[in-house]
Amino acid sequence: MSLAFIDLAAQQSRIRPALDRAIAQILDEGKYIMGPQVGELEKKLAEFCGATHCLSCANGTDALQLALMALGIKAGDAVFVPSFTFAATAEVVPLVGATPVFVDVLPDTFNMDPESLKRAIVHARDIGLNPAVVIPVDLFGLPADYDVLIAIARENGMKVIGDSAQGWGGVYHGRVTGSLCDISTTSFFPAKPLGCYGDGGALFTDDAELAALVDSFRVHGKGKHKYYNERIGLNSRLDTLQAAILIEKLAIYADEIEARQIVAGRYTDGFSGQYETPHVPEGLTSIWAQYTLKMKDTAEREALQARASAAKVPTVVYYPVPLHRQTAYSAFPADPAGLTVSDDLAGRVVSLPMHPYLGTQDQDRIIAAVIG
Repeated sequence: MSLAFIDLAAQQSRIRPALDRAIAQILDEGKYIMGPQVGELEKKLAEFCGATHCLSCANGTDALQLALMALGIKAGDAVFVPSFTFAATAEVVPLVGATPVFVDVLPDTFNMDPESLKRAIVHARDIGLNPAVVIPVDLFGLPADYDVLIAIARENGMKVIGDSAQGWGGVYHGRVTGSLCDISTTSFFPAKPLGCYGDGGALFTDDAELAALVDSFRVHGKGKHKYYNERIGLNSRLDTLQAAILIEKLAIYADEIEARQIVAGRYTDGFSGQYETPHVPEGLTSIWAQYTLKMKDTAEREALQARASAAKVPTVVYYPVPLHRQTAYSAFPADPAGLTVSDDLAGRVVSLPMHPYLGTQDQDRIIAAVIG
């Protein structure tokens, strides 16, 4: 029997009675847009990560765009993003008229490389751009090196948006992702560690003025009344039904993060010595959105995937083509020293099934299939 890469059914079985009650309540109340559950969820999310303000929205991509809009990013501004990540991080930058500048990642954590960022900032200035924002990504659930990256940003007069679509709830030296940057964002896409049953996203900030701007931009640029439009905005609200689902999932989220640590630990024990296993720096906690091995080359990865497929164990490559090689983004500027690590990783990484309900028997089956 084939294994699930992410088993949402097991989680749903655990909380189904609570979900049924929450959904039934909304059907009875009939407040499907911006109902009271939305505000309740925002309060609970802010408390979980230690941020002052949380504002939900329609999806994680909108969350990034709303953050750029609230910061006033515009044409002529440079926004620094890693190349080895999902397209949404870069996608939103041209949508506000700004220019994405691609930065390389570190070979061990897969997160933004501070030295590459420094070179990219100099290059952006050389070609006439104004360095404005850095967007580190918490790739695969591991927090980026925020202290170092924020310091570089501040030295250059820039703001920082933490893209925690994959890593919200991770720990960085005693602080939880979502509370580390000028604005942080996350996604509630169903496959995310904290996901709803549709699209959803959220932004976090300690800045009341930025929170007010996001609140306006997410509802058509509203003023004090929804029919008073003070700015050009988006239609990006989280449905009440999704908020209610997320409230129930958030209630077990800490427990699920702990369960992910156990699965990751058994994987690492099983694969150490044969493959390069994920590196988690001291003082950091990953939430393991993905468990990603690094092969010695593409041929070894293909052989591993073939063995796993034969054993009905799914594998996925995140990401087979870095953004600076993609047709849509190849003309944008990048670190002039090249993005060699991003290029290299794209040919060597492979991710294995990872979720909190992965039992030891299935873990052993996966390990056996991968090792061969």
